[in-house]
Amino acid sequence: MIETHSPYFLIIGLGTSGISMARFLRSRGKNVIATDIEESKADIAKELNELGIKTQIGFHDQKTFNQAGIMVPSPGVPLTNKFIKTALNKGVDITGELDIFTKYNDLPIIAITGTNGKTSVTTLIGDILKHSRMNPFVGGNIGTPLVESLMSEKKDEKKAEVIVAEISSFQLDISKKFKPDVGVLLNISQDHLDRYENYAEYTDSKWSVFKNQSFADKAVINQSIHGFDKKSQKLKSELITFSSNRSDFEKCNAKIGLKNIEIKTKNYNQKVPTDNLQEFPGFHNKENIAAAALASFAIGADINAVLKGIKNFKNLPHRMQFLKTIKGISFYNDSKATNTDAVIRAVQCFKNNIILILGGSEKGADFSDLINHIKQRVKTIIAMGETSRKIHDAFKKTCPVKMVQTMKDGVQTAFAMALKNDIVLLSPACASFDMYESYVHRGDDFINCVKHLETNNE
Repeated sequence: MIETHSPYFLIIGLGTSGISMARFLRSRGKNVIATDIEESKADIAKELNELGIKTQIGFHDQKTFNQAGIMVPSPGVPLTNKFIKTALNKGVDITGELDIFTKYNDLPIIAITGTNGKTSVTTLIGDILKHSRMNPFVGGNIGTPLVESLMSEKKDEKKAEVIVAEISSFQLDISKKFKPDVGVLLNISQDHLDRYENYAEYTDSKWSVFKNQSFADKAVINQSIHGFDKKSQKLKSELITFSSNRSDFEKCNAKIGLKNIEIKTKNYNQKVPTDNLQEFPGFHNKENIAAAALASFAIGADINAVLKGIKNFKNLPHRMQFLKTIKGISFYNDSKATNTDAVIRAVQCFKNNIILILGGSEKGADFSDLINHIKQRVKTIIAMGETSRKIHDAFKKTCPVKMVQTMKDGVQTAFAMALKNDIVLLSPACASFDMYESYVHRGDDFINCVKHLETNNE
């Protein structure tokens, strides 16, 4: 137990979010202790110690939790953590990045959440606002913690004028005060069922992005989300909707068609062409464009900026990323697809010639959601990782399933089976933590395996 005689903030987890939060609170004169169970955080702990932040690395001390003034868990730390639960039972308060950020922030906020597409939409909105001559701070779950926007700017930097924030359900779960001027809900499908008791609880978490909004705020929502009618009726904010479902077209603000998106709001009546946008493969990306356009309009962007942002957008790595074609066989990296809905969206981009690499760490996925889509479009499944046996059993009656031990084996097996014009698609439907540090690490391994394959087949 670290001896301290004044109330302190306890930062739990020293990932990117935790490190920034510790530094921010210390910069505001707060007493801070940071703890992480991983011994590998020793170097960052030394840096924090130099700032006057006490640390406990490689272990957790229940007394440190119990005597904290406020616990601040990083988004990746589950609230079911036994040290957190014990401290909560003893009356210790808990908060998160969103509420601390809200206390100090005075800029308008666009907050984007949903199961899939958050990072792409967040990035696109940021690009559109730049074309509108606004200066956005783009951060949150996308990589740069929100409190970084509250740190003192460098003299040569222009002050941010609007916050564009990717928000996860984990961040929303312990938020009581976060209130975006524009909230965006892209979609909801089964995910993170290892962290939630059921799908309804996960759904409620996503919808909570709107819970503190007032009549002056705006809610941009995919009208096709299951339960939309009932949930949206409870909102106080102005409702702005988009949909690719024709049955919704009568009431929605953005109607998504095959070749364009027809947008009708208070200030705009515009068709946005989408049929020649190579950086936005698949129908799901048209939904992302619609959401980004509506959110940008809601904060004050103009139509020219929206069109420029869409036209100039470059697809992000590990999201339906085309790599190369080797002997007529094309390779796509969709490592960010960590749930079944993301895989459905990926396979819908192609016809019926896919060799699909699935698998990773277990988080309660129901692979049966994929069966009809696999049956229509996938020739063979390459199963790897912790869930490989589960995948084999789920699809063995649908198509051939080959189990492999490594990404290298998976890529080589897929290439050996593929014919000219086939697609080899890494779209795992699982998290990566059984074999990799992150989906980025997994995607990079896939990229390197494909490069090695190309070298051996020149």
